[in-house]
Amino acid sequence: MAALIALDWGTSSLRGYLLAGDGSILETRRQPWGLRNLPEGGFDAALAGISRGWPRLPRIAAGMVGARGGWREMPYLATPTGVARLARALGEIVAADGAPLRLVPGLRDPRGPDVMRGEETQVLGAVARDPALAARATLVLPGTHSKWVEVRDGEVRGFRTAMTGELYALLLRHSILGADTGGDRDAGDEPAFVDGVRTARDSGAAGALTRIFAARARLLDGSLAARAVPAWLSGLLVGEEIRGMRARCAEAGAEADAPVLVGDVALCARYRLALQQFGIASRTAAADAAAHGLWRIAADAGLVSPTEHPR
Repeated sequence: MAALIALDWGTSSLRGYLLAGDGSILETRRQPWGLRNLPEGGFDAALAGISRGWPRLPRIAAGMVGARGGWREMPYLATPTGVARLARALGEIVAADGAPLRLVPGLRDPRGPDVMRGEETQVLGAVARDPALAARATLVLPGTHSKWVEVRDGEVRGFRTAMTGELYALLLRHSILGADTGGDRDAGDEPAFVDGVRTARDSGAAGALTRIFAARARLLDGSLAARAVPAWLSGLLVGEEIRGMRARCAEAGAEADAPVLVGDVALCARYRLALQQFGIASRTAAADAAAHGLWRIAADAGLVSPTEHPR
């Protein structure tokens, strides 16, 4: 029986979940109604559209919907933070249909400083699905702004962001590196991707910034095909992300955990391949971590009476 409507609402898309009394997913819907592409009628229309035909139930949302420029700006909670603290800090909007929508706050790591919105819910959902992660884990969420998250004792203890995906897009679309690719943005050439990762891995103290232009030079001398430039560049940037995060861990004198990858299946697979070039083992978390995180927060906030928490 349906018990909760949960929304993962980002910058470019909106994903809706109809969840049962035990937290299992009854139905998933997705629309391109992120903050940058709302339908006519704005947030209210998007909310009505994604949940059309679903019963009137408690509703909860996480992500950029609560950012500055979103439906309502929610304050950041400082780390360390877990499910209980997020549940106590939920905000509320009364939608056009007269029913409330609860919003999950984002997190801020004062040590960076650094911020996240939505990823905290994915992380806590992954931990809920795999309680063995609660004591100590490093979770990596690849994407436009990749997050490397430290979990201790069931809480998000700290995190760092790498703008890898955004840098990749900017370099291909707005720099000379993408000029001769014929508009091809496919980064699926695995050998070229691995070569890029290894180039970053072996770049030494100079770092991958000194190797980016090699994409142009190798294209001109014929050692890198035009169609392979996106994959090579993707590998270089992902490799530099991994190299930088490893260096940060070493400087802090911290023991490195085997990363747990959370998010899009194809993107996690590419990060797993990149990590292998550094001799780092990794694994992928259970799917739909955001839905499970939203469920746990809603249950802790008393929005639903769970029959059993999902495992």
